[in-house]
Amino acid sequence: MIVEKINLQVKNMPEATLTTYVRENSPEIDGNRRRPAVIICPGGGYEFLSDREAEPIALEMVSRGMQAFVLHYSIAPEVFPAAVVQLAQAVAHVRSEAERYAVNPEQIVVAGFSAGGHLAASLGVFWQEDFLQEYLPGEKSQWQPNGLLLGYPVISSQPYGHQDSFKNLLGSAYETKKAQLSLEDQVTAAVPPTFIWHTMADDLVVVENSFAFVNALMKKQVPVEFHAFMRGGHGLSLGTQETQIGDGYGVETNIQAWPQLFANWLTCLFEEA
Repeated sequence: MIVEKINLQVKNMPEATLTTYVRENSPEIDGNRRRPAVIICPGGGYEFLSDREAEPIALEMVSRGMQAFVLHYSIAPEVFPAAVVQLAQAVAHVRSEAERYAVNPEQIVVAGFSAGGHLAASLGVFWQEDFLQEYLPGEKSQWQPNGLLLGYPVISSQPYGHQDSFKNLLGSAYETKKAQLSLEDQVTAAVPPTFIWHTMADDLVVVENSFAFVNALMKKQVPVEFHAFMRGGHGLSLGTQETQIGDGYGVETNIQAWPQLFANWLTCLFEEA
């Protein structure tokens, strides 16, 4: 396995780190195999980055036949668009190194949890926007994601939104830019196919965030699969003992199916491509 920490530097932007979890090909099995890639954005309200939504998720994806990458992106006091530029650069990097990473360059999914879900969805809605080219060389297609995986994502800055995430993301521009970054209002037909899961009992980032994004995707006829699980609070990650907090919070049997549901969806998505 190739495990590396790669420093991503964009002009006039702080540095980000991309950690690779890449299974190497074996000539005994299939020396030319190309796997889907999942670039993971941990949550943390744009205030910190949760370890529970980083390496454990990556290893779970690797166990299901994908190549995985974890992006340690900029958080407060850095503000928009730093993190989304870094994510775009991460996608472009993985695509440019697809042969070395044994990745199919047309099967790159960006994944995010909580505020990381907002980041992943931001690239999904903004990848065609001109502002990214102010920072990144090349064509927009180089950082175009082929799919989105969103776990209990922050989406909306409306009354049911998680306001602290937007305050950390925008700093002094919170009042003037929060509407622009309420992502349910930014969906176009160019958003990639999306897999979303949430819990009905989440009382921090409420499920209305996912409802709003799903409805917006459906209006634009963007393929979407959505799972709303009955039980469980916020930040469950895998819902297993592997990702529980020290006080025991985070083990939730009813959500443990989501990685397999996602893997099934991914297979169907790329079989149709």
